[in-house]
Amino acid sequence: MKIRYFAWVRERIGKPEEDVVVPAGIATVAELMTWLAGRGEEYAYAFDNPKVIRAAIDRSHVKPQAEIAGAREIAFFPPMTGG
Repeated sequence: MKIRYFAWVRERIGKPEEDVVVPAGIATVAELMTWLAGRGEEYAYAFDNPKVIRAAIDRSHVKPQAEIAGAREIAFFPPMTGG
């Protein structure tokens, strides 16, 4: 599965994207963020407050409880403002 990072999430992790093999038992976006946070200091820093991280599965915005089964791409980004 391709994981993409945007804005300060990307800056904290140090890469724009990566391909990962998600372990069995990781079923939701929230579980994926918890798993990613355990992958190292930079990931822990990026996901230290998961409530502010937004996610998209295959370019559609989703809630943390969204199932990730069958996803080709999951993107993580901070809240956005517009004007």
